[in-house]
Amino acid sequence: MLHVDCARWGQTPEDLRRLATGAPHPRTRECFLALYEITQASCAARVAPRTHRHPQTTMEWVHTDNARGAAALAYRGTGGRPPFARASQPNWMPSSAPPRARLPYRR
Repeated sequence: MLHVDCARWGQTPEDLRRLATGAPHPRTRECFLALYEITQASCAARVAPRTHRHPQTTMEWVHTDNARGAAALAYRGTGGRPPFARASQPNWMPSSAPPRARLPYRR
């Protein structure tokens, strides 16, 4: 059975709970809360439905925590467009066009 190796990184289950309640990002909170639940005599496959995740995802969290520690599970944005960013104008639209210029009609 898969278990969270808290002692390897000098953690206790309460540390995982504290990380779950104090993490700035919801995904990080979800991950640490799942790890905390696994340390409380549960298994990754049983925790997965409660977190609405695939069982292999929760197992991957356990493996990552055991191999690289809690810092490896903190959410880091991978790039892409920032939220609520205004889409750039298409190349064919002149820069003097108003921001809401109508697109040409195509059949």
